[in-house]
Amino acid sequence: MRANWFICAAAGLLLAAVTRDEVDLWIDRTVLPDLVVETSAEVLDRNGDLLRAYTVADGRWRLAVDPAQVDPFFLQLLLAYEDKRFYQHNGVDPRALARAAWQTVTQGRITSGASTLTMQVARLLEDSGTGRLTGKLRQMRLALALERHLSKDEILALYLHLAPYGGNVEGIRAASLAYFAKEPRRLTPAEAALLVAIPQSPEARRPDRAASSATAARTRVLARALGDGLIDADQSRAAQTEPVPTARRPFPALAPHLSDRVVAQAGSHQTTLDRTLQRSLERLAADTVAAQGDRVQVAIVVADHRTGEILASVGSAAYRADQRQGFVDMTIALRSPGSTLKPLIYGLAFDEGLAHPETLIDDAPTDFNGYRPQNFDRQFRGTIRVREALQLSLNLPVVALTEALGPAKLLQALDRAQVDFALPTGQPGLAVALGGIGVTLQDMVQLYAAIAHGGQAQPLHYLPAEPQTTQRVLTAVAAWEVGDILAGLAPPPGAPENRLAYKTGTSYGHRDAWAIGFDGENVIGVWMGRPDGTPVPGAFGADVAAPVLFQAFARLKPALTPQPPPPPATLLVANAQLPQPLRQFRARSAAFQVADAPAVAFPPDGSEVELLPEGLMVRVEGGTAPFTWLANGTPVSTGQPSREVMLADLGRGFVTLSVIDAMGRSARTSVRLR
Repeated sequence: MRANWFICAAAGLLLAAVTRDEVDLWIDRTVLPDLVVETSAEVLDRNGDLLRAYTVADGRWRLAVDPAQVDPFFLQLLLAYEDKRFYQHNGVDPRALARAAWQTVTQGRITSGASTLTMQVARLLEDSGTGRLTGKLRQMRLALALERHLSKDEILALYLHLAPYGGNVEGIRAASLAYFAKEPRRLTPAEAALLVAIPQSPEARRPDRAASSATAARTRVLARALGDGLIDADQSRAAQTEPVPTARRPFPALAPHLSDRVVAQAGSHQTTLDRTLQRSLERLAADTVAAQGDRVQVAIVVADHRTGEILASVGSAAYRADQRQGFVDMTIALRSPGSTLKPLIYGLAFDEGLAHPETLIDDAPTDFNGYRPQNFDRQFRGTIRVREALQLSLNLPVVALTEALGPAKLLQALDRAQVDFALPTGQPGLAVALGGIGVTLQDMVQLYAAIAHGGQAQPLHYLPAEPQTTQRVLTAVAAWEVGDILAGLAPPPGAPENRLAYKTGTSYGHRDAWAIGFDGENVIGVWMGRPDGTPVPGAFGADVAAPVLFQAFARLKPALTPQPPPPPATLLVANAQLPQPLRQFRARSAAFQVADAPAVAFPPDGSEVELLPEGLMVRVEGGTAPFTWLANGTPVSTGQPSREVMLADLGRGFVTLSVIDAMGRSARTSVRLR
């Protein structure tokens, strides 16, 4: 940006040799370069904070900026140091030209330049040289033309975008992020001085490679600021002690997978994400997989189920091509949901009048027309309440309910929830109840958002959107009953005791581990597994994904938002008070059961029974003798051939009685003894 006195003299002679009309015509005929500067695509969070930026086509970092977004002191310092009469001249400053020429002649060397900010913009727009006469004349002509087409603020904005800061960094905003990891809204005097100094010799003064040169240049700018009265002596001394950054900071790259989707869909755009939460959950994801081997991956989605806004989306633990396949966005990858579809099935059964949370249902070996599912632990609990069947995630009861509903009804409910799914075969079978279907984590979170939102479908979105007309997935009563059941699950070891409604799932072969939960405001889904679909031996949703779910909620908010109260139409009664058809569910395939499973005939589940002095008489129906009775998990009678037996020493209060027959099948009842 320096000119020798020959260039200055030539420019002066040229301007003096032509008439005003000829000068005007010469300026008006100037061919202008493209004045629209390409800037980096940006993805912003809900507050307008930067999540991720992308380089422009030639690989440079050049971020959009408005002068109003830049620290006013930096602008004052820039103009004082580079172009004090910026707002008075017409692109070329005759006084600066004369001064530069005189100093060059009298001192025998170049001591100051004559380039205005407008001339510098002209040079940056065309990348013209600084030392050649033709290049300098072209800059002067273009500067005069720019002043006729643009306002001063528009020219200043071009400089703020194009000023070089070393390497592939251009513009004040990119430089502030690269060297200080902050937006240029508020800069210290030392930071502002450094950013004024670097563009004069960007490669020689870039602090990450030439810290001493950068420091010296900053000192000269601060000295000028002190002399011009922009800072006082104390501020100058403090600025001198501030260290110069010795390395470039990485540009923000939060929510990389979702950002890629946003840019492909809408270019630069504001999203519904929260930057602070996103950063926290990305750290949680990295910490989670650190001890899980080098191929296990994790994905997390957080949403507000009242609005459908996605607040955080973690597609992988790290966005890189590693053995975890970190570039794959596992929030939108099709995976088997395991048992996480079960809450929807129970909710549909409640709506169809097939069951109630207190309905008794059999957990016994059953042949569903050739399909013989097993529970995960290969045990059977006999007759239990529907509430317990869901909380224990038993397979036989949910398949029986799916058979009664028809698999098509389950798929119709997924359609109403706007959940995309893939079937391994053309026709859905009963196996869909146990995860025999492909869905994405984001869609599963969307499904649980509908349950949490009173059964009303709540499509998730990450771009600001107007409310949509949606369909009802479950009635408000059924949705509340499902949430109430899930809120009764005990949290994983070490997690806070709370009423988080959640469900875990593990797909066939331990390929996918899930945990999805919600409170009165938010829903979070966690998936863990290997992106290539290979098994992760020993990985269960309850063991690996559930703890991450609870940690994610802890990072989201300090305390859970309570679940809403039950709708007025909710039937809150024990089994004995239910209408007769709802007291016991009978599967259509009951006739094909392998054997008559045991059932506690007395006392009935949920009843209150008077305890006799000698104890409590209990009775079992079905099953194969001998029988073993347990009270709260402790054996109290073993090897009994009789179907009736007196149990002593039970004590008063609530007790859960279990009976196990000779084939290992069981049944339970919970009563109150008075």
